[in-house]
Amino acid sequence: MPYASEIDALNTLIKQNPSWNAIKPEYVARMRAQNKFKTGLDIAKYTAKIMREDMANYDRDSSQYTQSLGCWHGFIGQQKMISIKKHFNSTKRRYLYLSGWMVAALRSEFGPLPDQSMHEKTAVSGLIEELYTFLRQADSWELNHLFRDLEAAEKAGDQAKAQEITQKIDQHETHIVPIVADIDAGFGNAEATYLLAKKMIEAGACCIQLENQVSDEKQCGHQDGKVTVPHAEFLSKINAVRLAFLELGVDDGVIVARTDSLGAGLTKQIAVTNEPGDLGDQYNSFIDGDIIDSADDINNGDVVIKQNGKLVKPKRLASGLFQFKEGSGEDRVVMDCIASLQHGADLLWIETEKPHVGQIAGMVNRIREVVPNAKLVYNNSPSFNWTLNFRQQVYDAWAAEGKNLAGYDRDKLMSADYDQSELGKLADEWTANFQRDSAREAGIFHHLITLPTYHTAALSTDNLAKGYFGDEGMLAYVAGVQRKEIREGIATVKHQDMAGSNIGDDHKEFFAGEAALKAGGKDNTMGQFENV
Repeated sequence: MPYASEIDALNTLIKQNPSWNAIKPEYVARMRAQNKFKTGLDIAKYTAKIMREDMANYDRDSSQYTQSLGCWHGFIGQQKMISIKKHFNSTKRRYLYLSGWMVAALRSEFGPLPDQSMHEKTAVSGLIEELYTFLRQADSWELNHLFRDLEAAEKAGDQAKAQEITQKIDQHETHIVPIVADIDAGFGNAEATYLLAKKMIEAGACCIQLENQVSDEKQCGHQDGKVTVPHAEFLSKINAVRLAFLELGVDDGVIVARTDSLGAGLTKQIAVTNEPGDLGDQYNSFIDGDIIDSADDINNGDVVIKQNGKLVKPKRLASGLFQFKEGSGEDRVVMDCIASLQHGADLLWIETEKPHVGQIAGMVNRIREVVPNAKLVYNNSPSFNWTLNFRQQVYDAWAAEGKNLAGYDRDKLMSADYDQSELGKLADEWTANFQRDSAREAGIFHHLITLPTYHTAALSTDNLAKGYFGDEGMLAYVAGVQRKEIREGIATVKHQDMAGSNIGDDHKEFFAGEAALKAGGKDNTMGQFENV
């Protein structure tokens, strides 16, 4: 409802209740506008529709891919979206990512943990709720400034300005965006996955990412020792997440099925199979083993399976895990992805060991032979050495073309000596175009960086500490932080306002009228940043 219409409706309501005469309709209209979303489920339903529309637009035009950055705190997510609106005037096709890695490393009561699902599972849903609390506050903060400007224009009798601001209020774009939320391997069996998925959806999640690793052996996607589960177990968890969405009325909820099979050489179980060629039989066909010629080849405790009409003794490690055949990763990825899409998943995530458009496209093209509209969420991971990877890709491409590479040493391409070289500049160009190229050629609908603020926080802190505790002293903060905030228009320079001081002052006036004791008077040092 437009702001003016809201005021008219509230004016009628308040007049019907004489004891409410201290309440001004304008105040209620302002507070309603600043609190558009009442529950996490409201948010989940709203953002799920956005994501579904974005997926449909990408199917029509691959240049319409989406992006996100990982967050480990509500304030980080809030500032990302404020920055996006500041620089691009819209949050369209920009999301947030909630990384299980960062929850483990930064949010667990046990202290920093590796990405092995050892952290408290409710920390994930708690972070989703926190992120949306901060995003809702960003709405309130931005609208509060508009309402203050409107009040000033009305007091000055500037009707044209007041009308312009009112239009901005009516057309205000929320900071609430979809969050792609990492549920790891489900933190247990399918029931545990369902229960946590409900918590995440109730907190506002419209998109849940689930991986096909064993939950109690789960590893970071870019570390060794990964163990996958047979499809039946993984698909039961996909069903659990879908039922959680449907139970809570989020019918457009999105499930991202992640496969770690490219880098996972182990399985904990031999799949149940009922007939040749079913999913269980396909899964077992990739298990490495020795053909059995006679019963004498079978030792105590050995397991025997049938592969391509022959009896095979799977190779089992001392840990009890079974080993997959060398070089079978890509075939298993394709099988995983097709099975997931045919059994309830909406998007895919293929965890790779490097950012290579050709490698990703090779797998996606095979998947699309069966599921033509298959689309990916892709991890633009800080675990990759992007500089080295793309310089090596350029080097290899030039070598294939027969170009003279005498000035380059492939083993030392990370050297700063190559930063301004022809090879270095072309590699940077390939890096800049990676998202565009892979969205077009490799079916990547959503690009994300899992851990960006983990690294930016460390880098900026290192720079500040080096100067502040060194010879620069206070100038390290003033020149390196505050002056840049002022020059670049970063809202946090007025940190009291960013934390809600002005909103609180306005509420005091709403509640107590002229008796309100406000914090934003002439002695508030925040005034030093006005009109600078």
